[in-house]
Amino acid sequence: MTQLETPQDLRPLTALRFGAAIWVALFAFWPDLDVSWMPNLVAKGYLGVELFFVLSGFILCHVYLAAHGEKRFSYGSFLWARIARVYPLHIATLIGVGVLAFGALAAGMSVNGNILSWSSLPANILMVHAWGFAPVAGWNHPSWSISAEWFAYLSFPAFAFVAWRLRERPITAVVGAVFFLVGLYIVFQKLAGFPLTEATIRWGALRIVPCFALGCALYLMHRKVSLPRPAWIAAGAAVAIAVAGSLSAPDALIVPLCGALILALASLSNARAGWLASKPAVYLGEISYSVYMVVVPWKLLAVNAASKLTGGGDKLQLFVWLAVFLMLPVVAAVSYHLVEFPARRALRGIAQRRAERDKARTAGPQLA
Repeated sequence: MTQLETPQDLRPLTALRFGAAIWVALFAFWPDLDVSWMPNLVAKGYLGVELFFVLSGFILCHVYLAAHGEKRFSYGSFLWARIARVYPLHIATLIGVGVLAFGALAAGMSVNGNILSWSSLPANILMVHAWGFAPVAGWNHPSWSISAEWFAYLSFPAFAFVAWRLRERPITAVVGAVFFLVGLYIVFQKLAGFPLTEATIRWGALRIVPCFALGCALYLMHRKVSLPRPAWIAAGAAVAIAVAGSLSAPDALIVPLCGALILALASLSNARAGWLASKPAVYLGEISYSVYMVVVPWKLLAVNAASKLTGGGDKLQLFVWLAVFLMLPVVAAVSYHLVEFPARRALRGIAQRRAERDKARTAGPQLA
């Protein structure tokens, strides 16, 4: 297995991952709050997934593009590292949702029939449930985006092939990626009757493609262009996203703004990033995958328990809701330290030991 150099640590982008996860979590938890309205910016929370997708393309190019272009890329090592990153927690949360659903049934509570969809289980286990192979959105529904990520991982050599050939033309790459994204959004909505940014089980694999391509193109820009005053640009992009979301602007406008935020934060050195490069912010970014993946199991457990304890019915009062919501990162931290991090380390350790054995075998006996 090929050993790659360690890329520059882009701490502000790690911190940004937590912001994306919380945006999605707000979107998921808000309907449980006892209010009759939802802020437009919260209603756009599903675009936190798009932010993740663009960031994924950017980071994977940051880590692997040069190796791919210079023929140092090991596809097997790459896929194993990706499996180590996402698969253990995916399976753990799938099992967790199943256990909670069976427990609820045993307690005489009603459970959505789709949650325990046995016909969808094989596709979920194989991470192809966002490729049109799952009949319903069962088990841990947010994991559809992990299935979409898996599609992008498998396709990464194709993205890298195009990106490497456009490495000296980053503006062309970014403009082309934005036009591709906008065009696909328009065409998909006309054909499907709903926005691509709301696709999950049936078209989730397609949903990641324009975002991942945009992330790859933005990385080319990052390699070639030094942004002036990146902190100001990042702040402006963040405000623009908030304003556009609050005005219910088209998703085809908000997603490129997310890309601009990523580019600006990537151009911000760790020394000048302030709190975005701080240990707490980076830690929250590190547990962001767990935050995202435990949303459904924590919601099933905590919202139902809080409703019964308070006698508040299907909706939670503000302070109860806040307590449930603010516990989400705590639950995610437990998930990260008990499942995600040790499983990832163990799987990567297997790959490292195998690489060392292969190296020892190919080295052969050495002459004194």
